[in-house]
Amino acid sequence: MSRPPHVTAGRYAPPAAARELVAVSADGSRLHVEVHGPEGAPAVVLSHGWTCSTAFWAAQIHDLAHDHRVIAYDQRGHGRSPAAAAYGTDALADDLVAVLEATLERGERAVVAGHSMGGMTVMAAAGRPRFTEHAAAVLLCSTGSSRLVEEATVLPLRPGRARTRITRGLLGSPAPLGPVTPATRAVLKYATMGPGSAPDRVEACARIVHACPAGVRRAWSHVLAGLDLDAGVAGLTVPTAVIVGRDDRLTPVVHARRLAAALPDCVGLTELTGMGHMTPVEAPEAVSSAVRELTSRYLTAPATATPAAPAATTTETEKEKTP
Repeated sequence: MSRPPHVTAGRYAPPAAARELVAVSADGSRLHVEVHGPEGAPAVVLSHGWTCSTAFWAAQIHDLAHDHRVIAYDQRGHGRSPAAAAYGTDALADDLVAVLEATLERGERAVVAGHSMGGMTVMAAAGRPRFTEHAAAVLLCSTGSSRLVEEATVLPLRPGRARTRITRGLLGSPAPLGPVTPATRAVLKYATMGPGSAPDRVEACARIVHACPAGVRRAWSHVLAGLDLDAGVAGLTVPTAVIVGRDDRLTPVVHARRLAAALPDCVGLTELTGMGHMTPVEAPEAVSSAVRELTSRYLTAPATATPAAPAATTTETEKEKTP
């Protein structure tokens, strides 16, 4: 019997969904979708990153599903969503819109949280009318809109063409990652997590990432290498919070600061000391708290609530949190 692609005990073990469904994207791609928590509760939609799956959000689902309706889905080619013929930012946007339409009533709004490529998914969908209809607020975790390979610091080399070329080759390697071993855990921890990440968090991330098919991982790496969603950032007009680990090597803190400055309605930038790229796993309390703050302000607050401070003020506010 093969080993399951995720941990099966503890806070990072994915809980059973209240219901599962399939959302069909614009090109016919089928997406595995899970719904957790009580019907009628404030809705949260979770979009995971490159090489991950719904299992990546296990800690947030455990926390939020007590009083939220949490919707998580597998990006095409990841988890239980089959591989597709097309990979690109339009496909990311189409898939998110398909999930929103399959799980939310017309006019119903949700907080949408995206990690890494999931955050890029949100930026890609920002101009879609269906996204605007359903998104009340957004949380962008450990993500960027452009220059991903050029600014990644996974390799301890000086910035320049050589580092960019080698980084692109490593991220786009066609080789399978193989089994999870002490050596591969150490590599993944160095590349994607903070130096103090506990073993259970490293194990949870390694099991998820290693389960991603090599062909899917490579196909999406080409999309990410040429990513340019700066226009999507400018079009993301809903209240948006940004969270990043200060030791993030894949999307370093410069990306988060650039997003906070460019977003039309940034409601906060949180930089997490000692955390890397995998913030929902490394700092689960901080990420869940950020989601709760957004649902409280933009989904459950009365219509007469005091409006948020202007972006010019909030984008300059930086909070430090430790989980």
